Amino acid sequence: MTDDPRISIVLLTHNRPLELERTLRHLSALPERPHLIVVDNASTPGVVNAITGKFEGIDVVRSDRNLGAAGRNLGVAKVRTRYVAFCDDDTWWAPGSLALACDLMDRHAGVGALSARVLVGDRQEEDPTCQRMANSPLHGHNLPGPALIAFMAGAVVMLVDAFVGAGGYEPRLFLGAEEALLALDMAAQGWQMAYVADMVLHHHPSPQRDNRARRIAVARNRLWIAVMRLPWTGVWLHTRAVLRESRAGGFLLPFLKEALSGLPWAIARRKVVPAKVYLMHHQVFCAGLEPATPTSRQALNRLA
Repeated sequence: MTDDPRISIVLLTHNRPLELERTLRHLSALPERPHLIVVDNASTPGVVNAITGKFEGIDVVRSDRNLGAAGRNLGVAKVRTRYVAFCDDDTWWAPGSLALACDLMDRHAGVGALSARVLVGDRQEEDPTCQRMANSPLHGHNLPGPALIAFMAGAVVMLVDAFVGAGGYEPRLFLGAEEALLALDMAAQGWQMAYVADMVLHHHPSPQRDNRARRIAVARNRLWIAVMRLPWTGVWLHTRAVLRESRAGGFLLPFLKEALSGLPWAIARRKVVPAKVYLMHHQVFCAGLEPATPTSRQALNRLA
């Protein structure tokens, strides 16, 4: 086995020692032998060190408070390689996937992120999001796979310069659709993203999950991100969609409470993406949210 000096892994964990140890066993056995950086997102003191101490060559970065997805920013600050792969304590990369990602990004200038195929559980069932990425309606130039306008936060390899240049993850979003804002900001800076099915990440979801709270956070963040980055037409489309979904899911009132409390903050950070980026976003996320009237088609044609 030889070290691949091109890539590091930033792994995010919070109080899941069993999952963390299992994941580190898999990552430590990778043929690429990437530099491993574990971000301890305010776990109970001593929990993470007790696990990482069983392995060699792992750096630990500790946050005194749980930063959610933004904890990854602390890990990237320690990265000294050109590329960084992300995972969580219940996910791990398949052998050879990171080398493939580096080779592809070496050959495709302008690509800032490659999203992997995610296989879930012991049965290795493909995550439904992967099929949607594989069938992306976007057309990319000279890409190693279908073009994307978003990626899966814990299953992506990124160019460090692209991540840092776009500002990393926004702490206020915590967890839930947080990658959508970063992807929009990367695209606004000209970076391309693609889905590569031959890159594989295994996901064995931890039972320590609050699915209802996660759905509320996703809806809230979708609305905030729309306000921060989309033209008002896009904001209206997303507002109607998340209201409809939260009402159907039985969490309309908690969603409204969270979303409205942060609305002034989101408006203060409003910076609309270029028309070309919004067109890509609309093709992927908004096309099914409104009827395709002649007026709407003409408006989109003007953006193209």
